[in-house]
Amino acid sequence: MNPASDPTLVYVYAVTPPAPVPDGLLTHLSGVSGSPVTLLAPAGEGRAPVAFVISDVAYADWAEEVLEQRFEDLQWLEETARAHHLVIETLAAHTTVLPLRMATLYQDRVRALRALEQQGRNFAVQLDRLRAHTEYGVKIYVRPAAGPEPAAAPAPTSPGKAYLQARRAHHDAREEHYRQAQLAADRIADIARGHASLHVRHAPQSGPLAARADGENVLNDAFLVPDGEADTFRAAVHAVVEGFEGIRLEVTGPWAPYSFAATPVTPPPPGAPAP
Repeated sequence: MNPASDPTLVYVYAVTPPAPVPDGLLTHLSGVSGSPVTLLAPAGEGRAPVAFVISDVAYADWAEEVLEQRFEDLQWLEETARAHHLVIETLAAHTTVLPLRMATLYQDRVRALRALEQQGRNFAVQLDRLRAHTEYGVKIYVRPAAGPEPAAAPAPTSPGKAYLQARRAHHDAREEHYRQAQLAADRIADIARGHASLHVRHAPQSGPLAARADGENVLNDAFLVPDGEADTFRAAVHAVVEGFEGIRLEVTGPWAPYSFAATPVTPPPPGAPAP
């Protein structure tokens, strides 16, 4: 590739220790736009004890003005998110990973290295906090309340009164499901205090994300769990909902710790002058 005619940007997936993975793993890993994945780490003693996981991507495809349009292309967005996630999940299976948001870009490797040097100690502290921990998601859904059972024989009451009685029964059943969900959420919070290091409460999912779910999502939490506590944590969370008919529990993971990655300092736009 001729740098003069085909300029590139540096796409950063994550922060890792400087020697994070077995030899050859990154060699066979494709990132966004099918680009090769490699490590970028400062050289010399006394430098930041961290590395960026990067790809060199075409400026023509990733310039700021191009991204504004591409982020409206749902197919491109899904493909890019999958590629970004694959790199991070592959690394997470072998080392501690601090995921960065999709489309974290630097104008060149010099600027990326400068960011590592400036933020390296902070990144190292975050990696140490995440070491030997994994993220698990816990969602609670309130099931739709079923209508009242039909009476064996017509009730001696007016149609209007029967309708109101049915509405009240449906409302009471729905409120009971919400009560069960709150009770389960409180118990899970108690469990987390004994097994999880950190806890993040995300907004409940709605719209297209929850359209196919069985019920209304009312709890959407993430927990950072020590690897040695993972099995106990999951078993204890599942035990919470035993006997509850009005709610559904969903436990997902293990995941790379997306919910516990602090937002990095925003890099300058690709076309901006170096600081």
